[in-house]
Amino acid sequence: MGAISDSLKLQSGRLSVECVPLIGGSIASFRFDGIDLMRPLSDEDRAAGNVLGVASFPMIPFANRIGNNAFTFEGKTYRFEMNNPPEIYHVHGTAWHSAWQAEQLGAAEARLELAVIDPLAYSYHASQHFQLDQSGLTLVTTVTNLGAVAMPFGFGHHPWFARDPDTTVQFGAQSFHLNEPEMMIGQRVSLAPEVSFNTPQPLPNSWRCTDYGGWNGTATVTFPNRGVGLTMTGTDPYKHIMFYADPARTVFCIEPQTNASGAFNRPDGFGDPDDGIVILQPNGKMSGGLRFQPFRV
Repeated sequence: MGAISDSLKLQSGRLSVECVPLIGGSIASFRFDGIDLMRPLSDEDRAAGNVLGVASFPMIPFANRIGNNAFTFEGKTYRFEMNNPPEIYHVHGTAWHSAWQAEQLGAAEARLELAVIDPLAYSYHASQHFQLDQSGLTLVTTVTNLGAVAMPFGFGHHPWFARDPDTTVQFGAQSFHLNEPEMMIGQRVSLAPEVSFNTPQPLPNSWRCTDYGGWNGTATVTFPNRGVGLTMTGTDPYKHIMFYADPARTVFCIEPQTNASGAFNRPDGFGDPDDGIVILQPNGKMSGGLRFQPFRV
């Protein structure tokens, strides 16, 4: 593994990325010609170690919430503690609340690593490989099951974007998950035009927090007043986009993830392949890549 480091800075041409391994293995900033593409980590949140203030954090060993803070897999029930008060649920796994080790591999390349050993639930190794070039950032995440038994896994990344009045969003999807009480995500339904982002749309004027399934692997955010935009592309096994927007807040989120939100509590018991859960045997691994490519508007 690499060394303990509180900051790693990558630079390639007009692009720069800062990672903060000790704050959840997160991205602190991502800039193009000095313009922020994601909401940057403030000095106050950096000093407090507040992972909810970063530009983007990893979600491992699953993305989003565990209903009732428990699920049953192969006859065994696994229980979890709430980890994002005042919210009552365990959300986004354990990686975002952990200090990662890091290794700077060059001026534009770094690897972050984390090992979690929990005999009562998930034991895993995770790595994030960051490669910055003059046209974008490639981020490859790999997760290995270090436990003694098979377990259901997923992962994702949670970028935060500043909400400009003229922002537009586009991502291709095939389905939409209904919201249930207390921010849980439920049944999958066909994608209605009024909630679709298959063509570029402004941010909604009402609260939205839901999972879009059948993601086509491309999502684009445009900030005309800043003169920039960002396209995110995901390789298999990224199948879902979690979209969060609240007009009362100055931020919104577009979160590529491998598993559907709420998938660990479906009545079919992990039997729906569209939910994107991957069963990893001991020492089994899964990997997926994201590409973040800015452009001028």
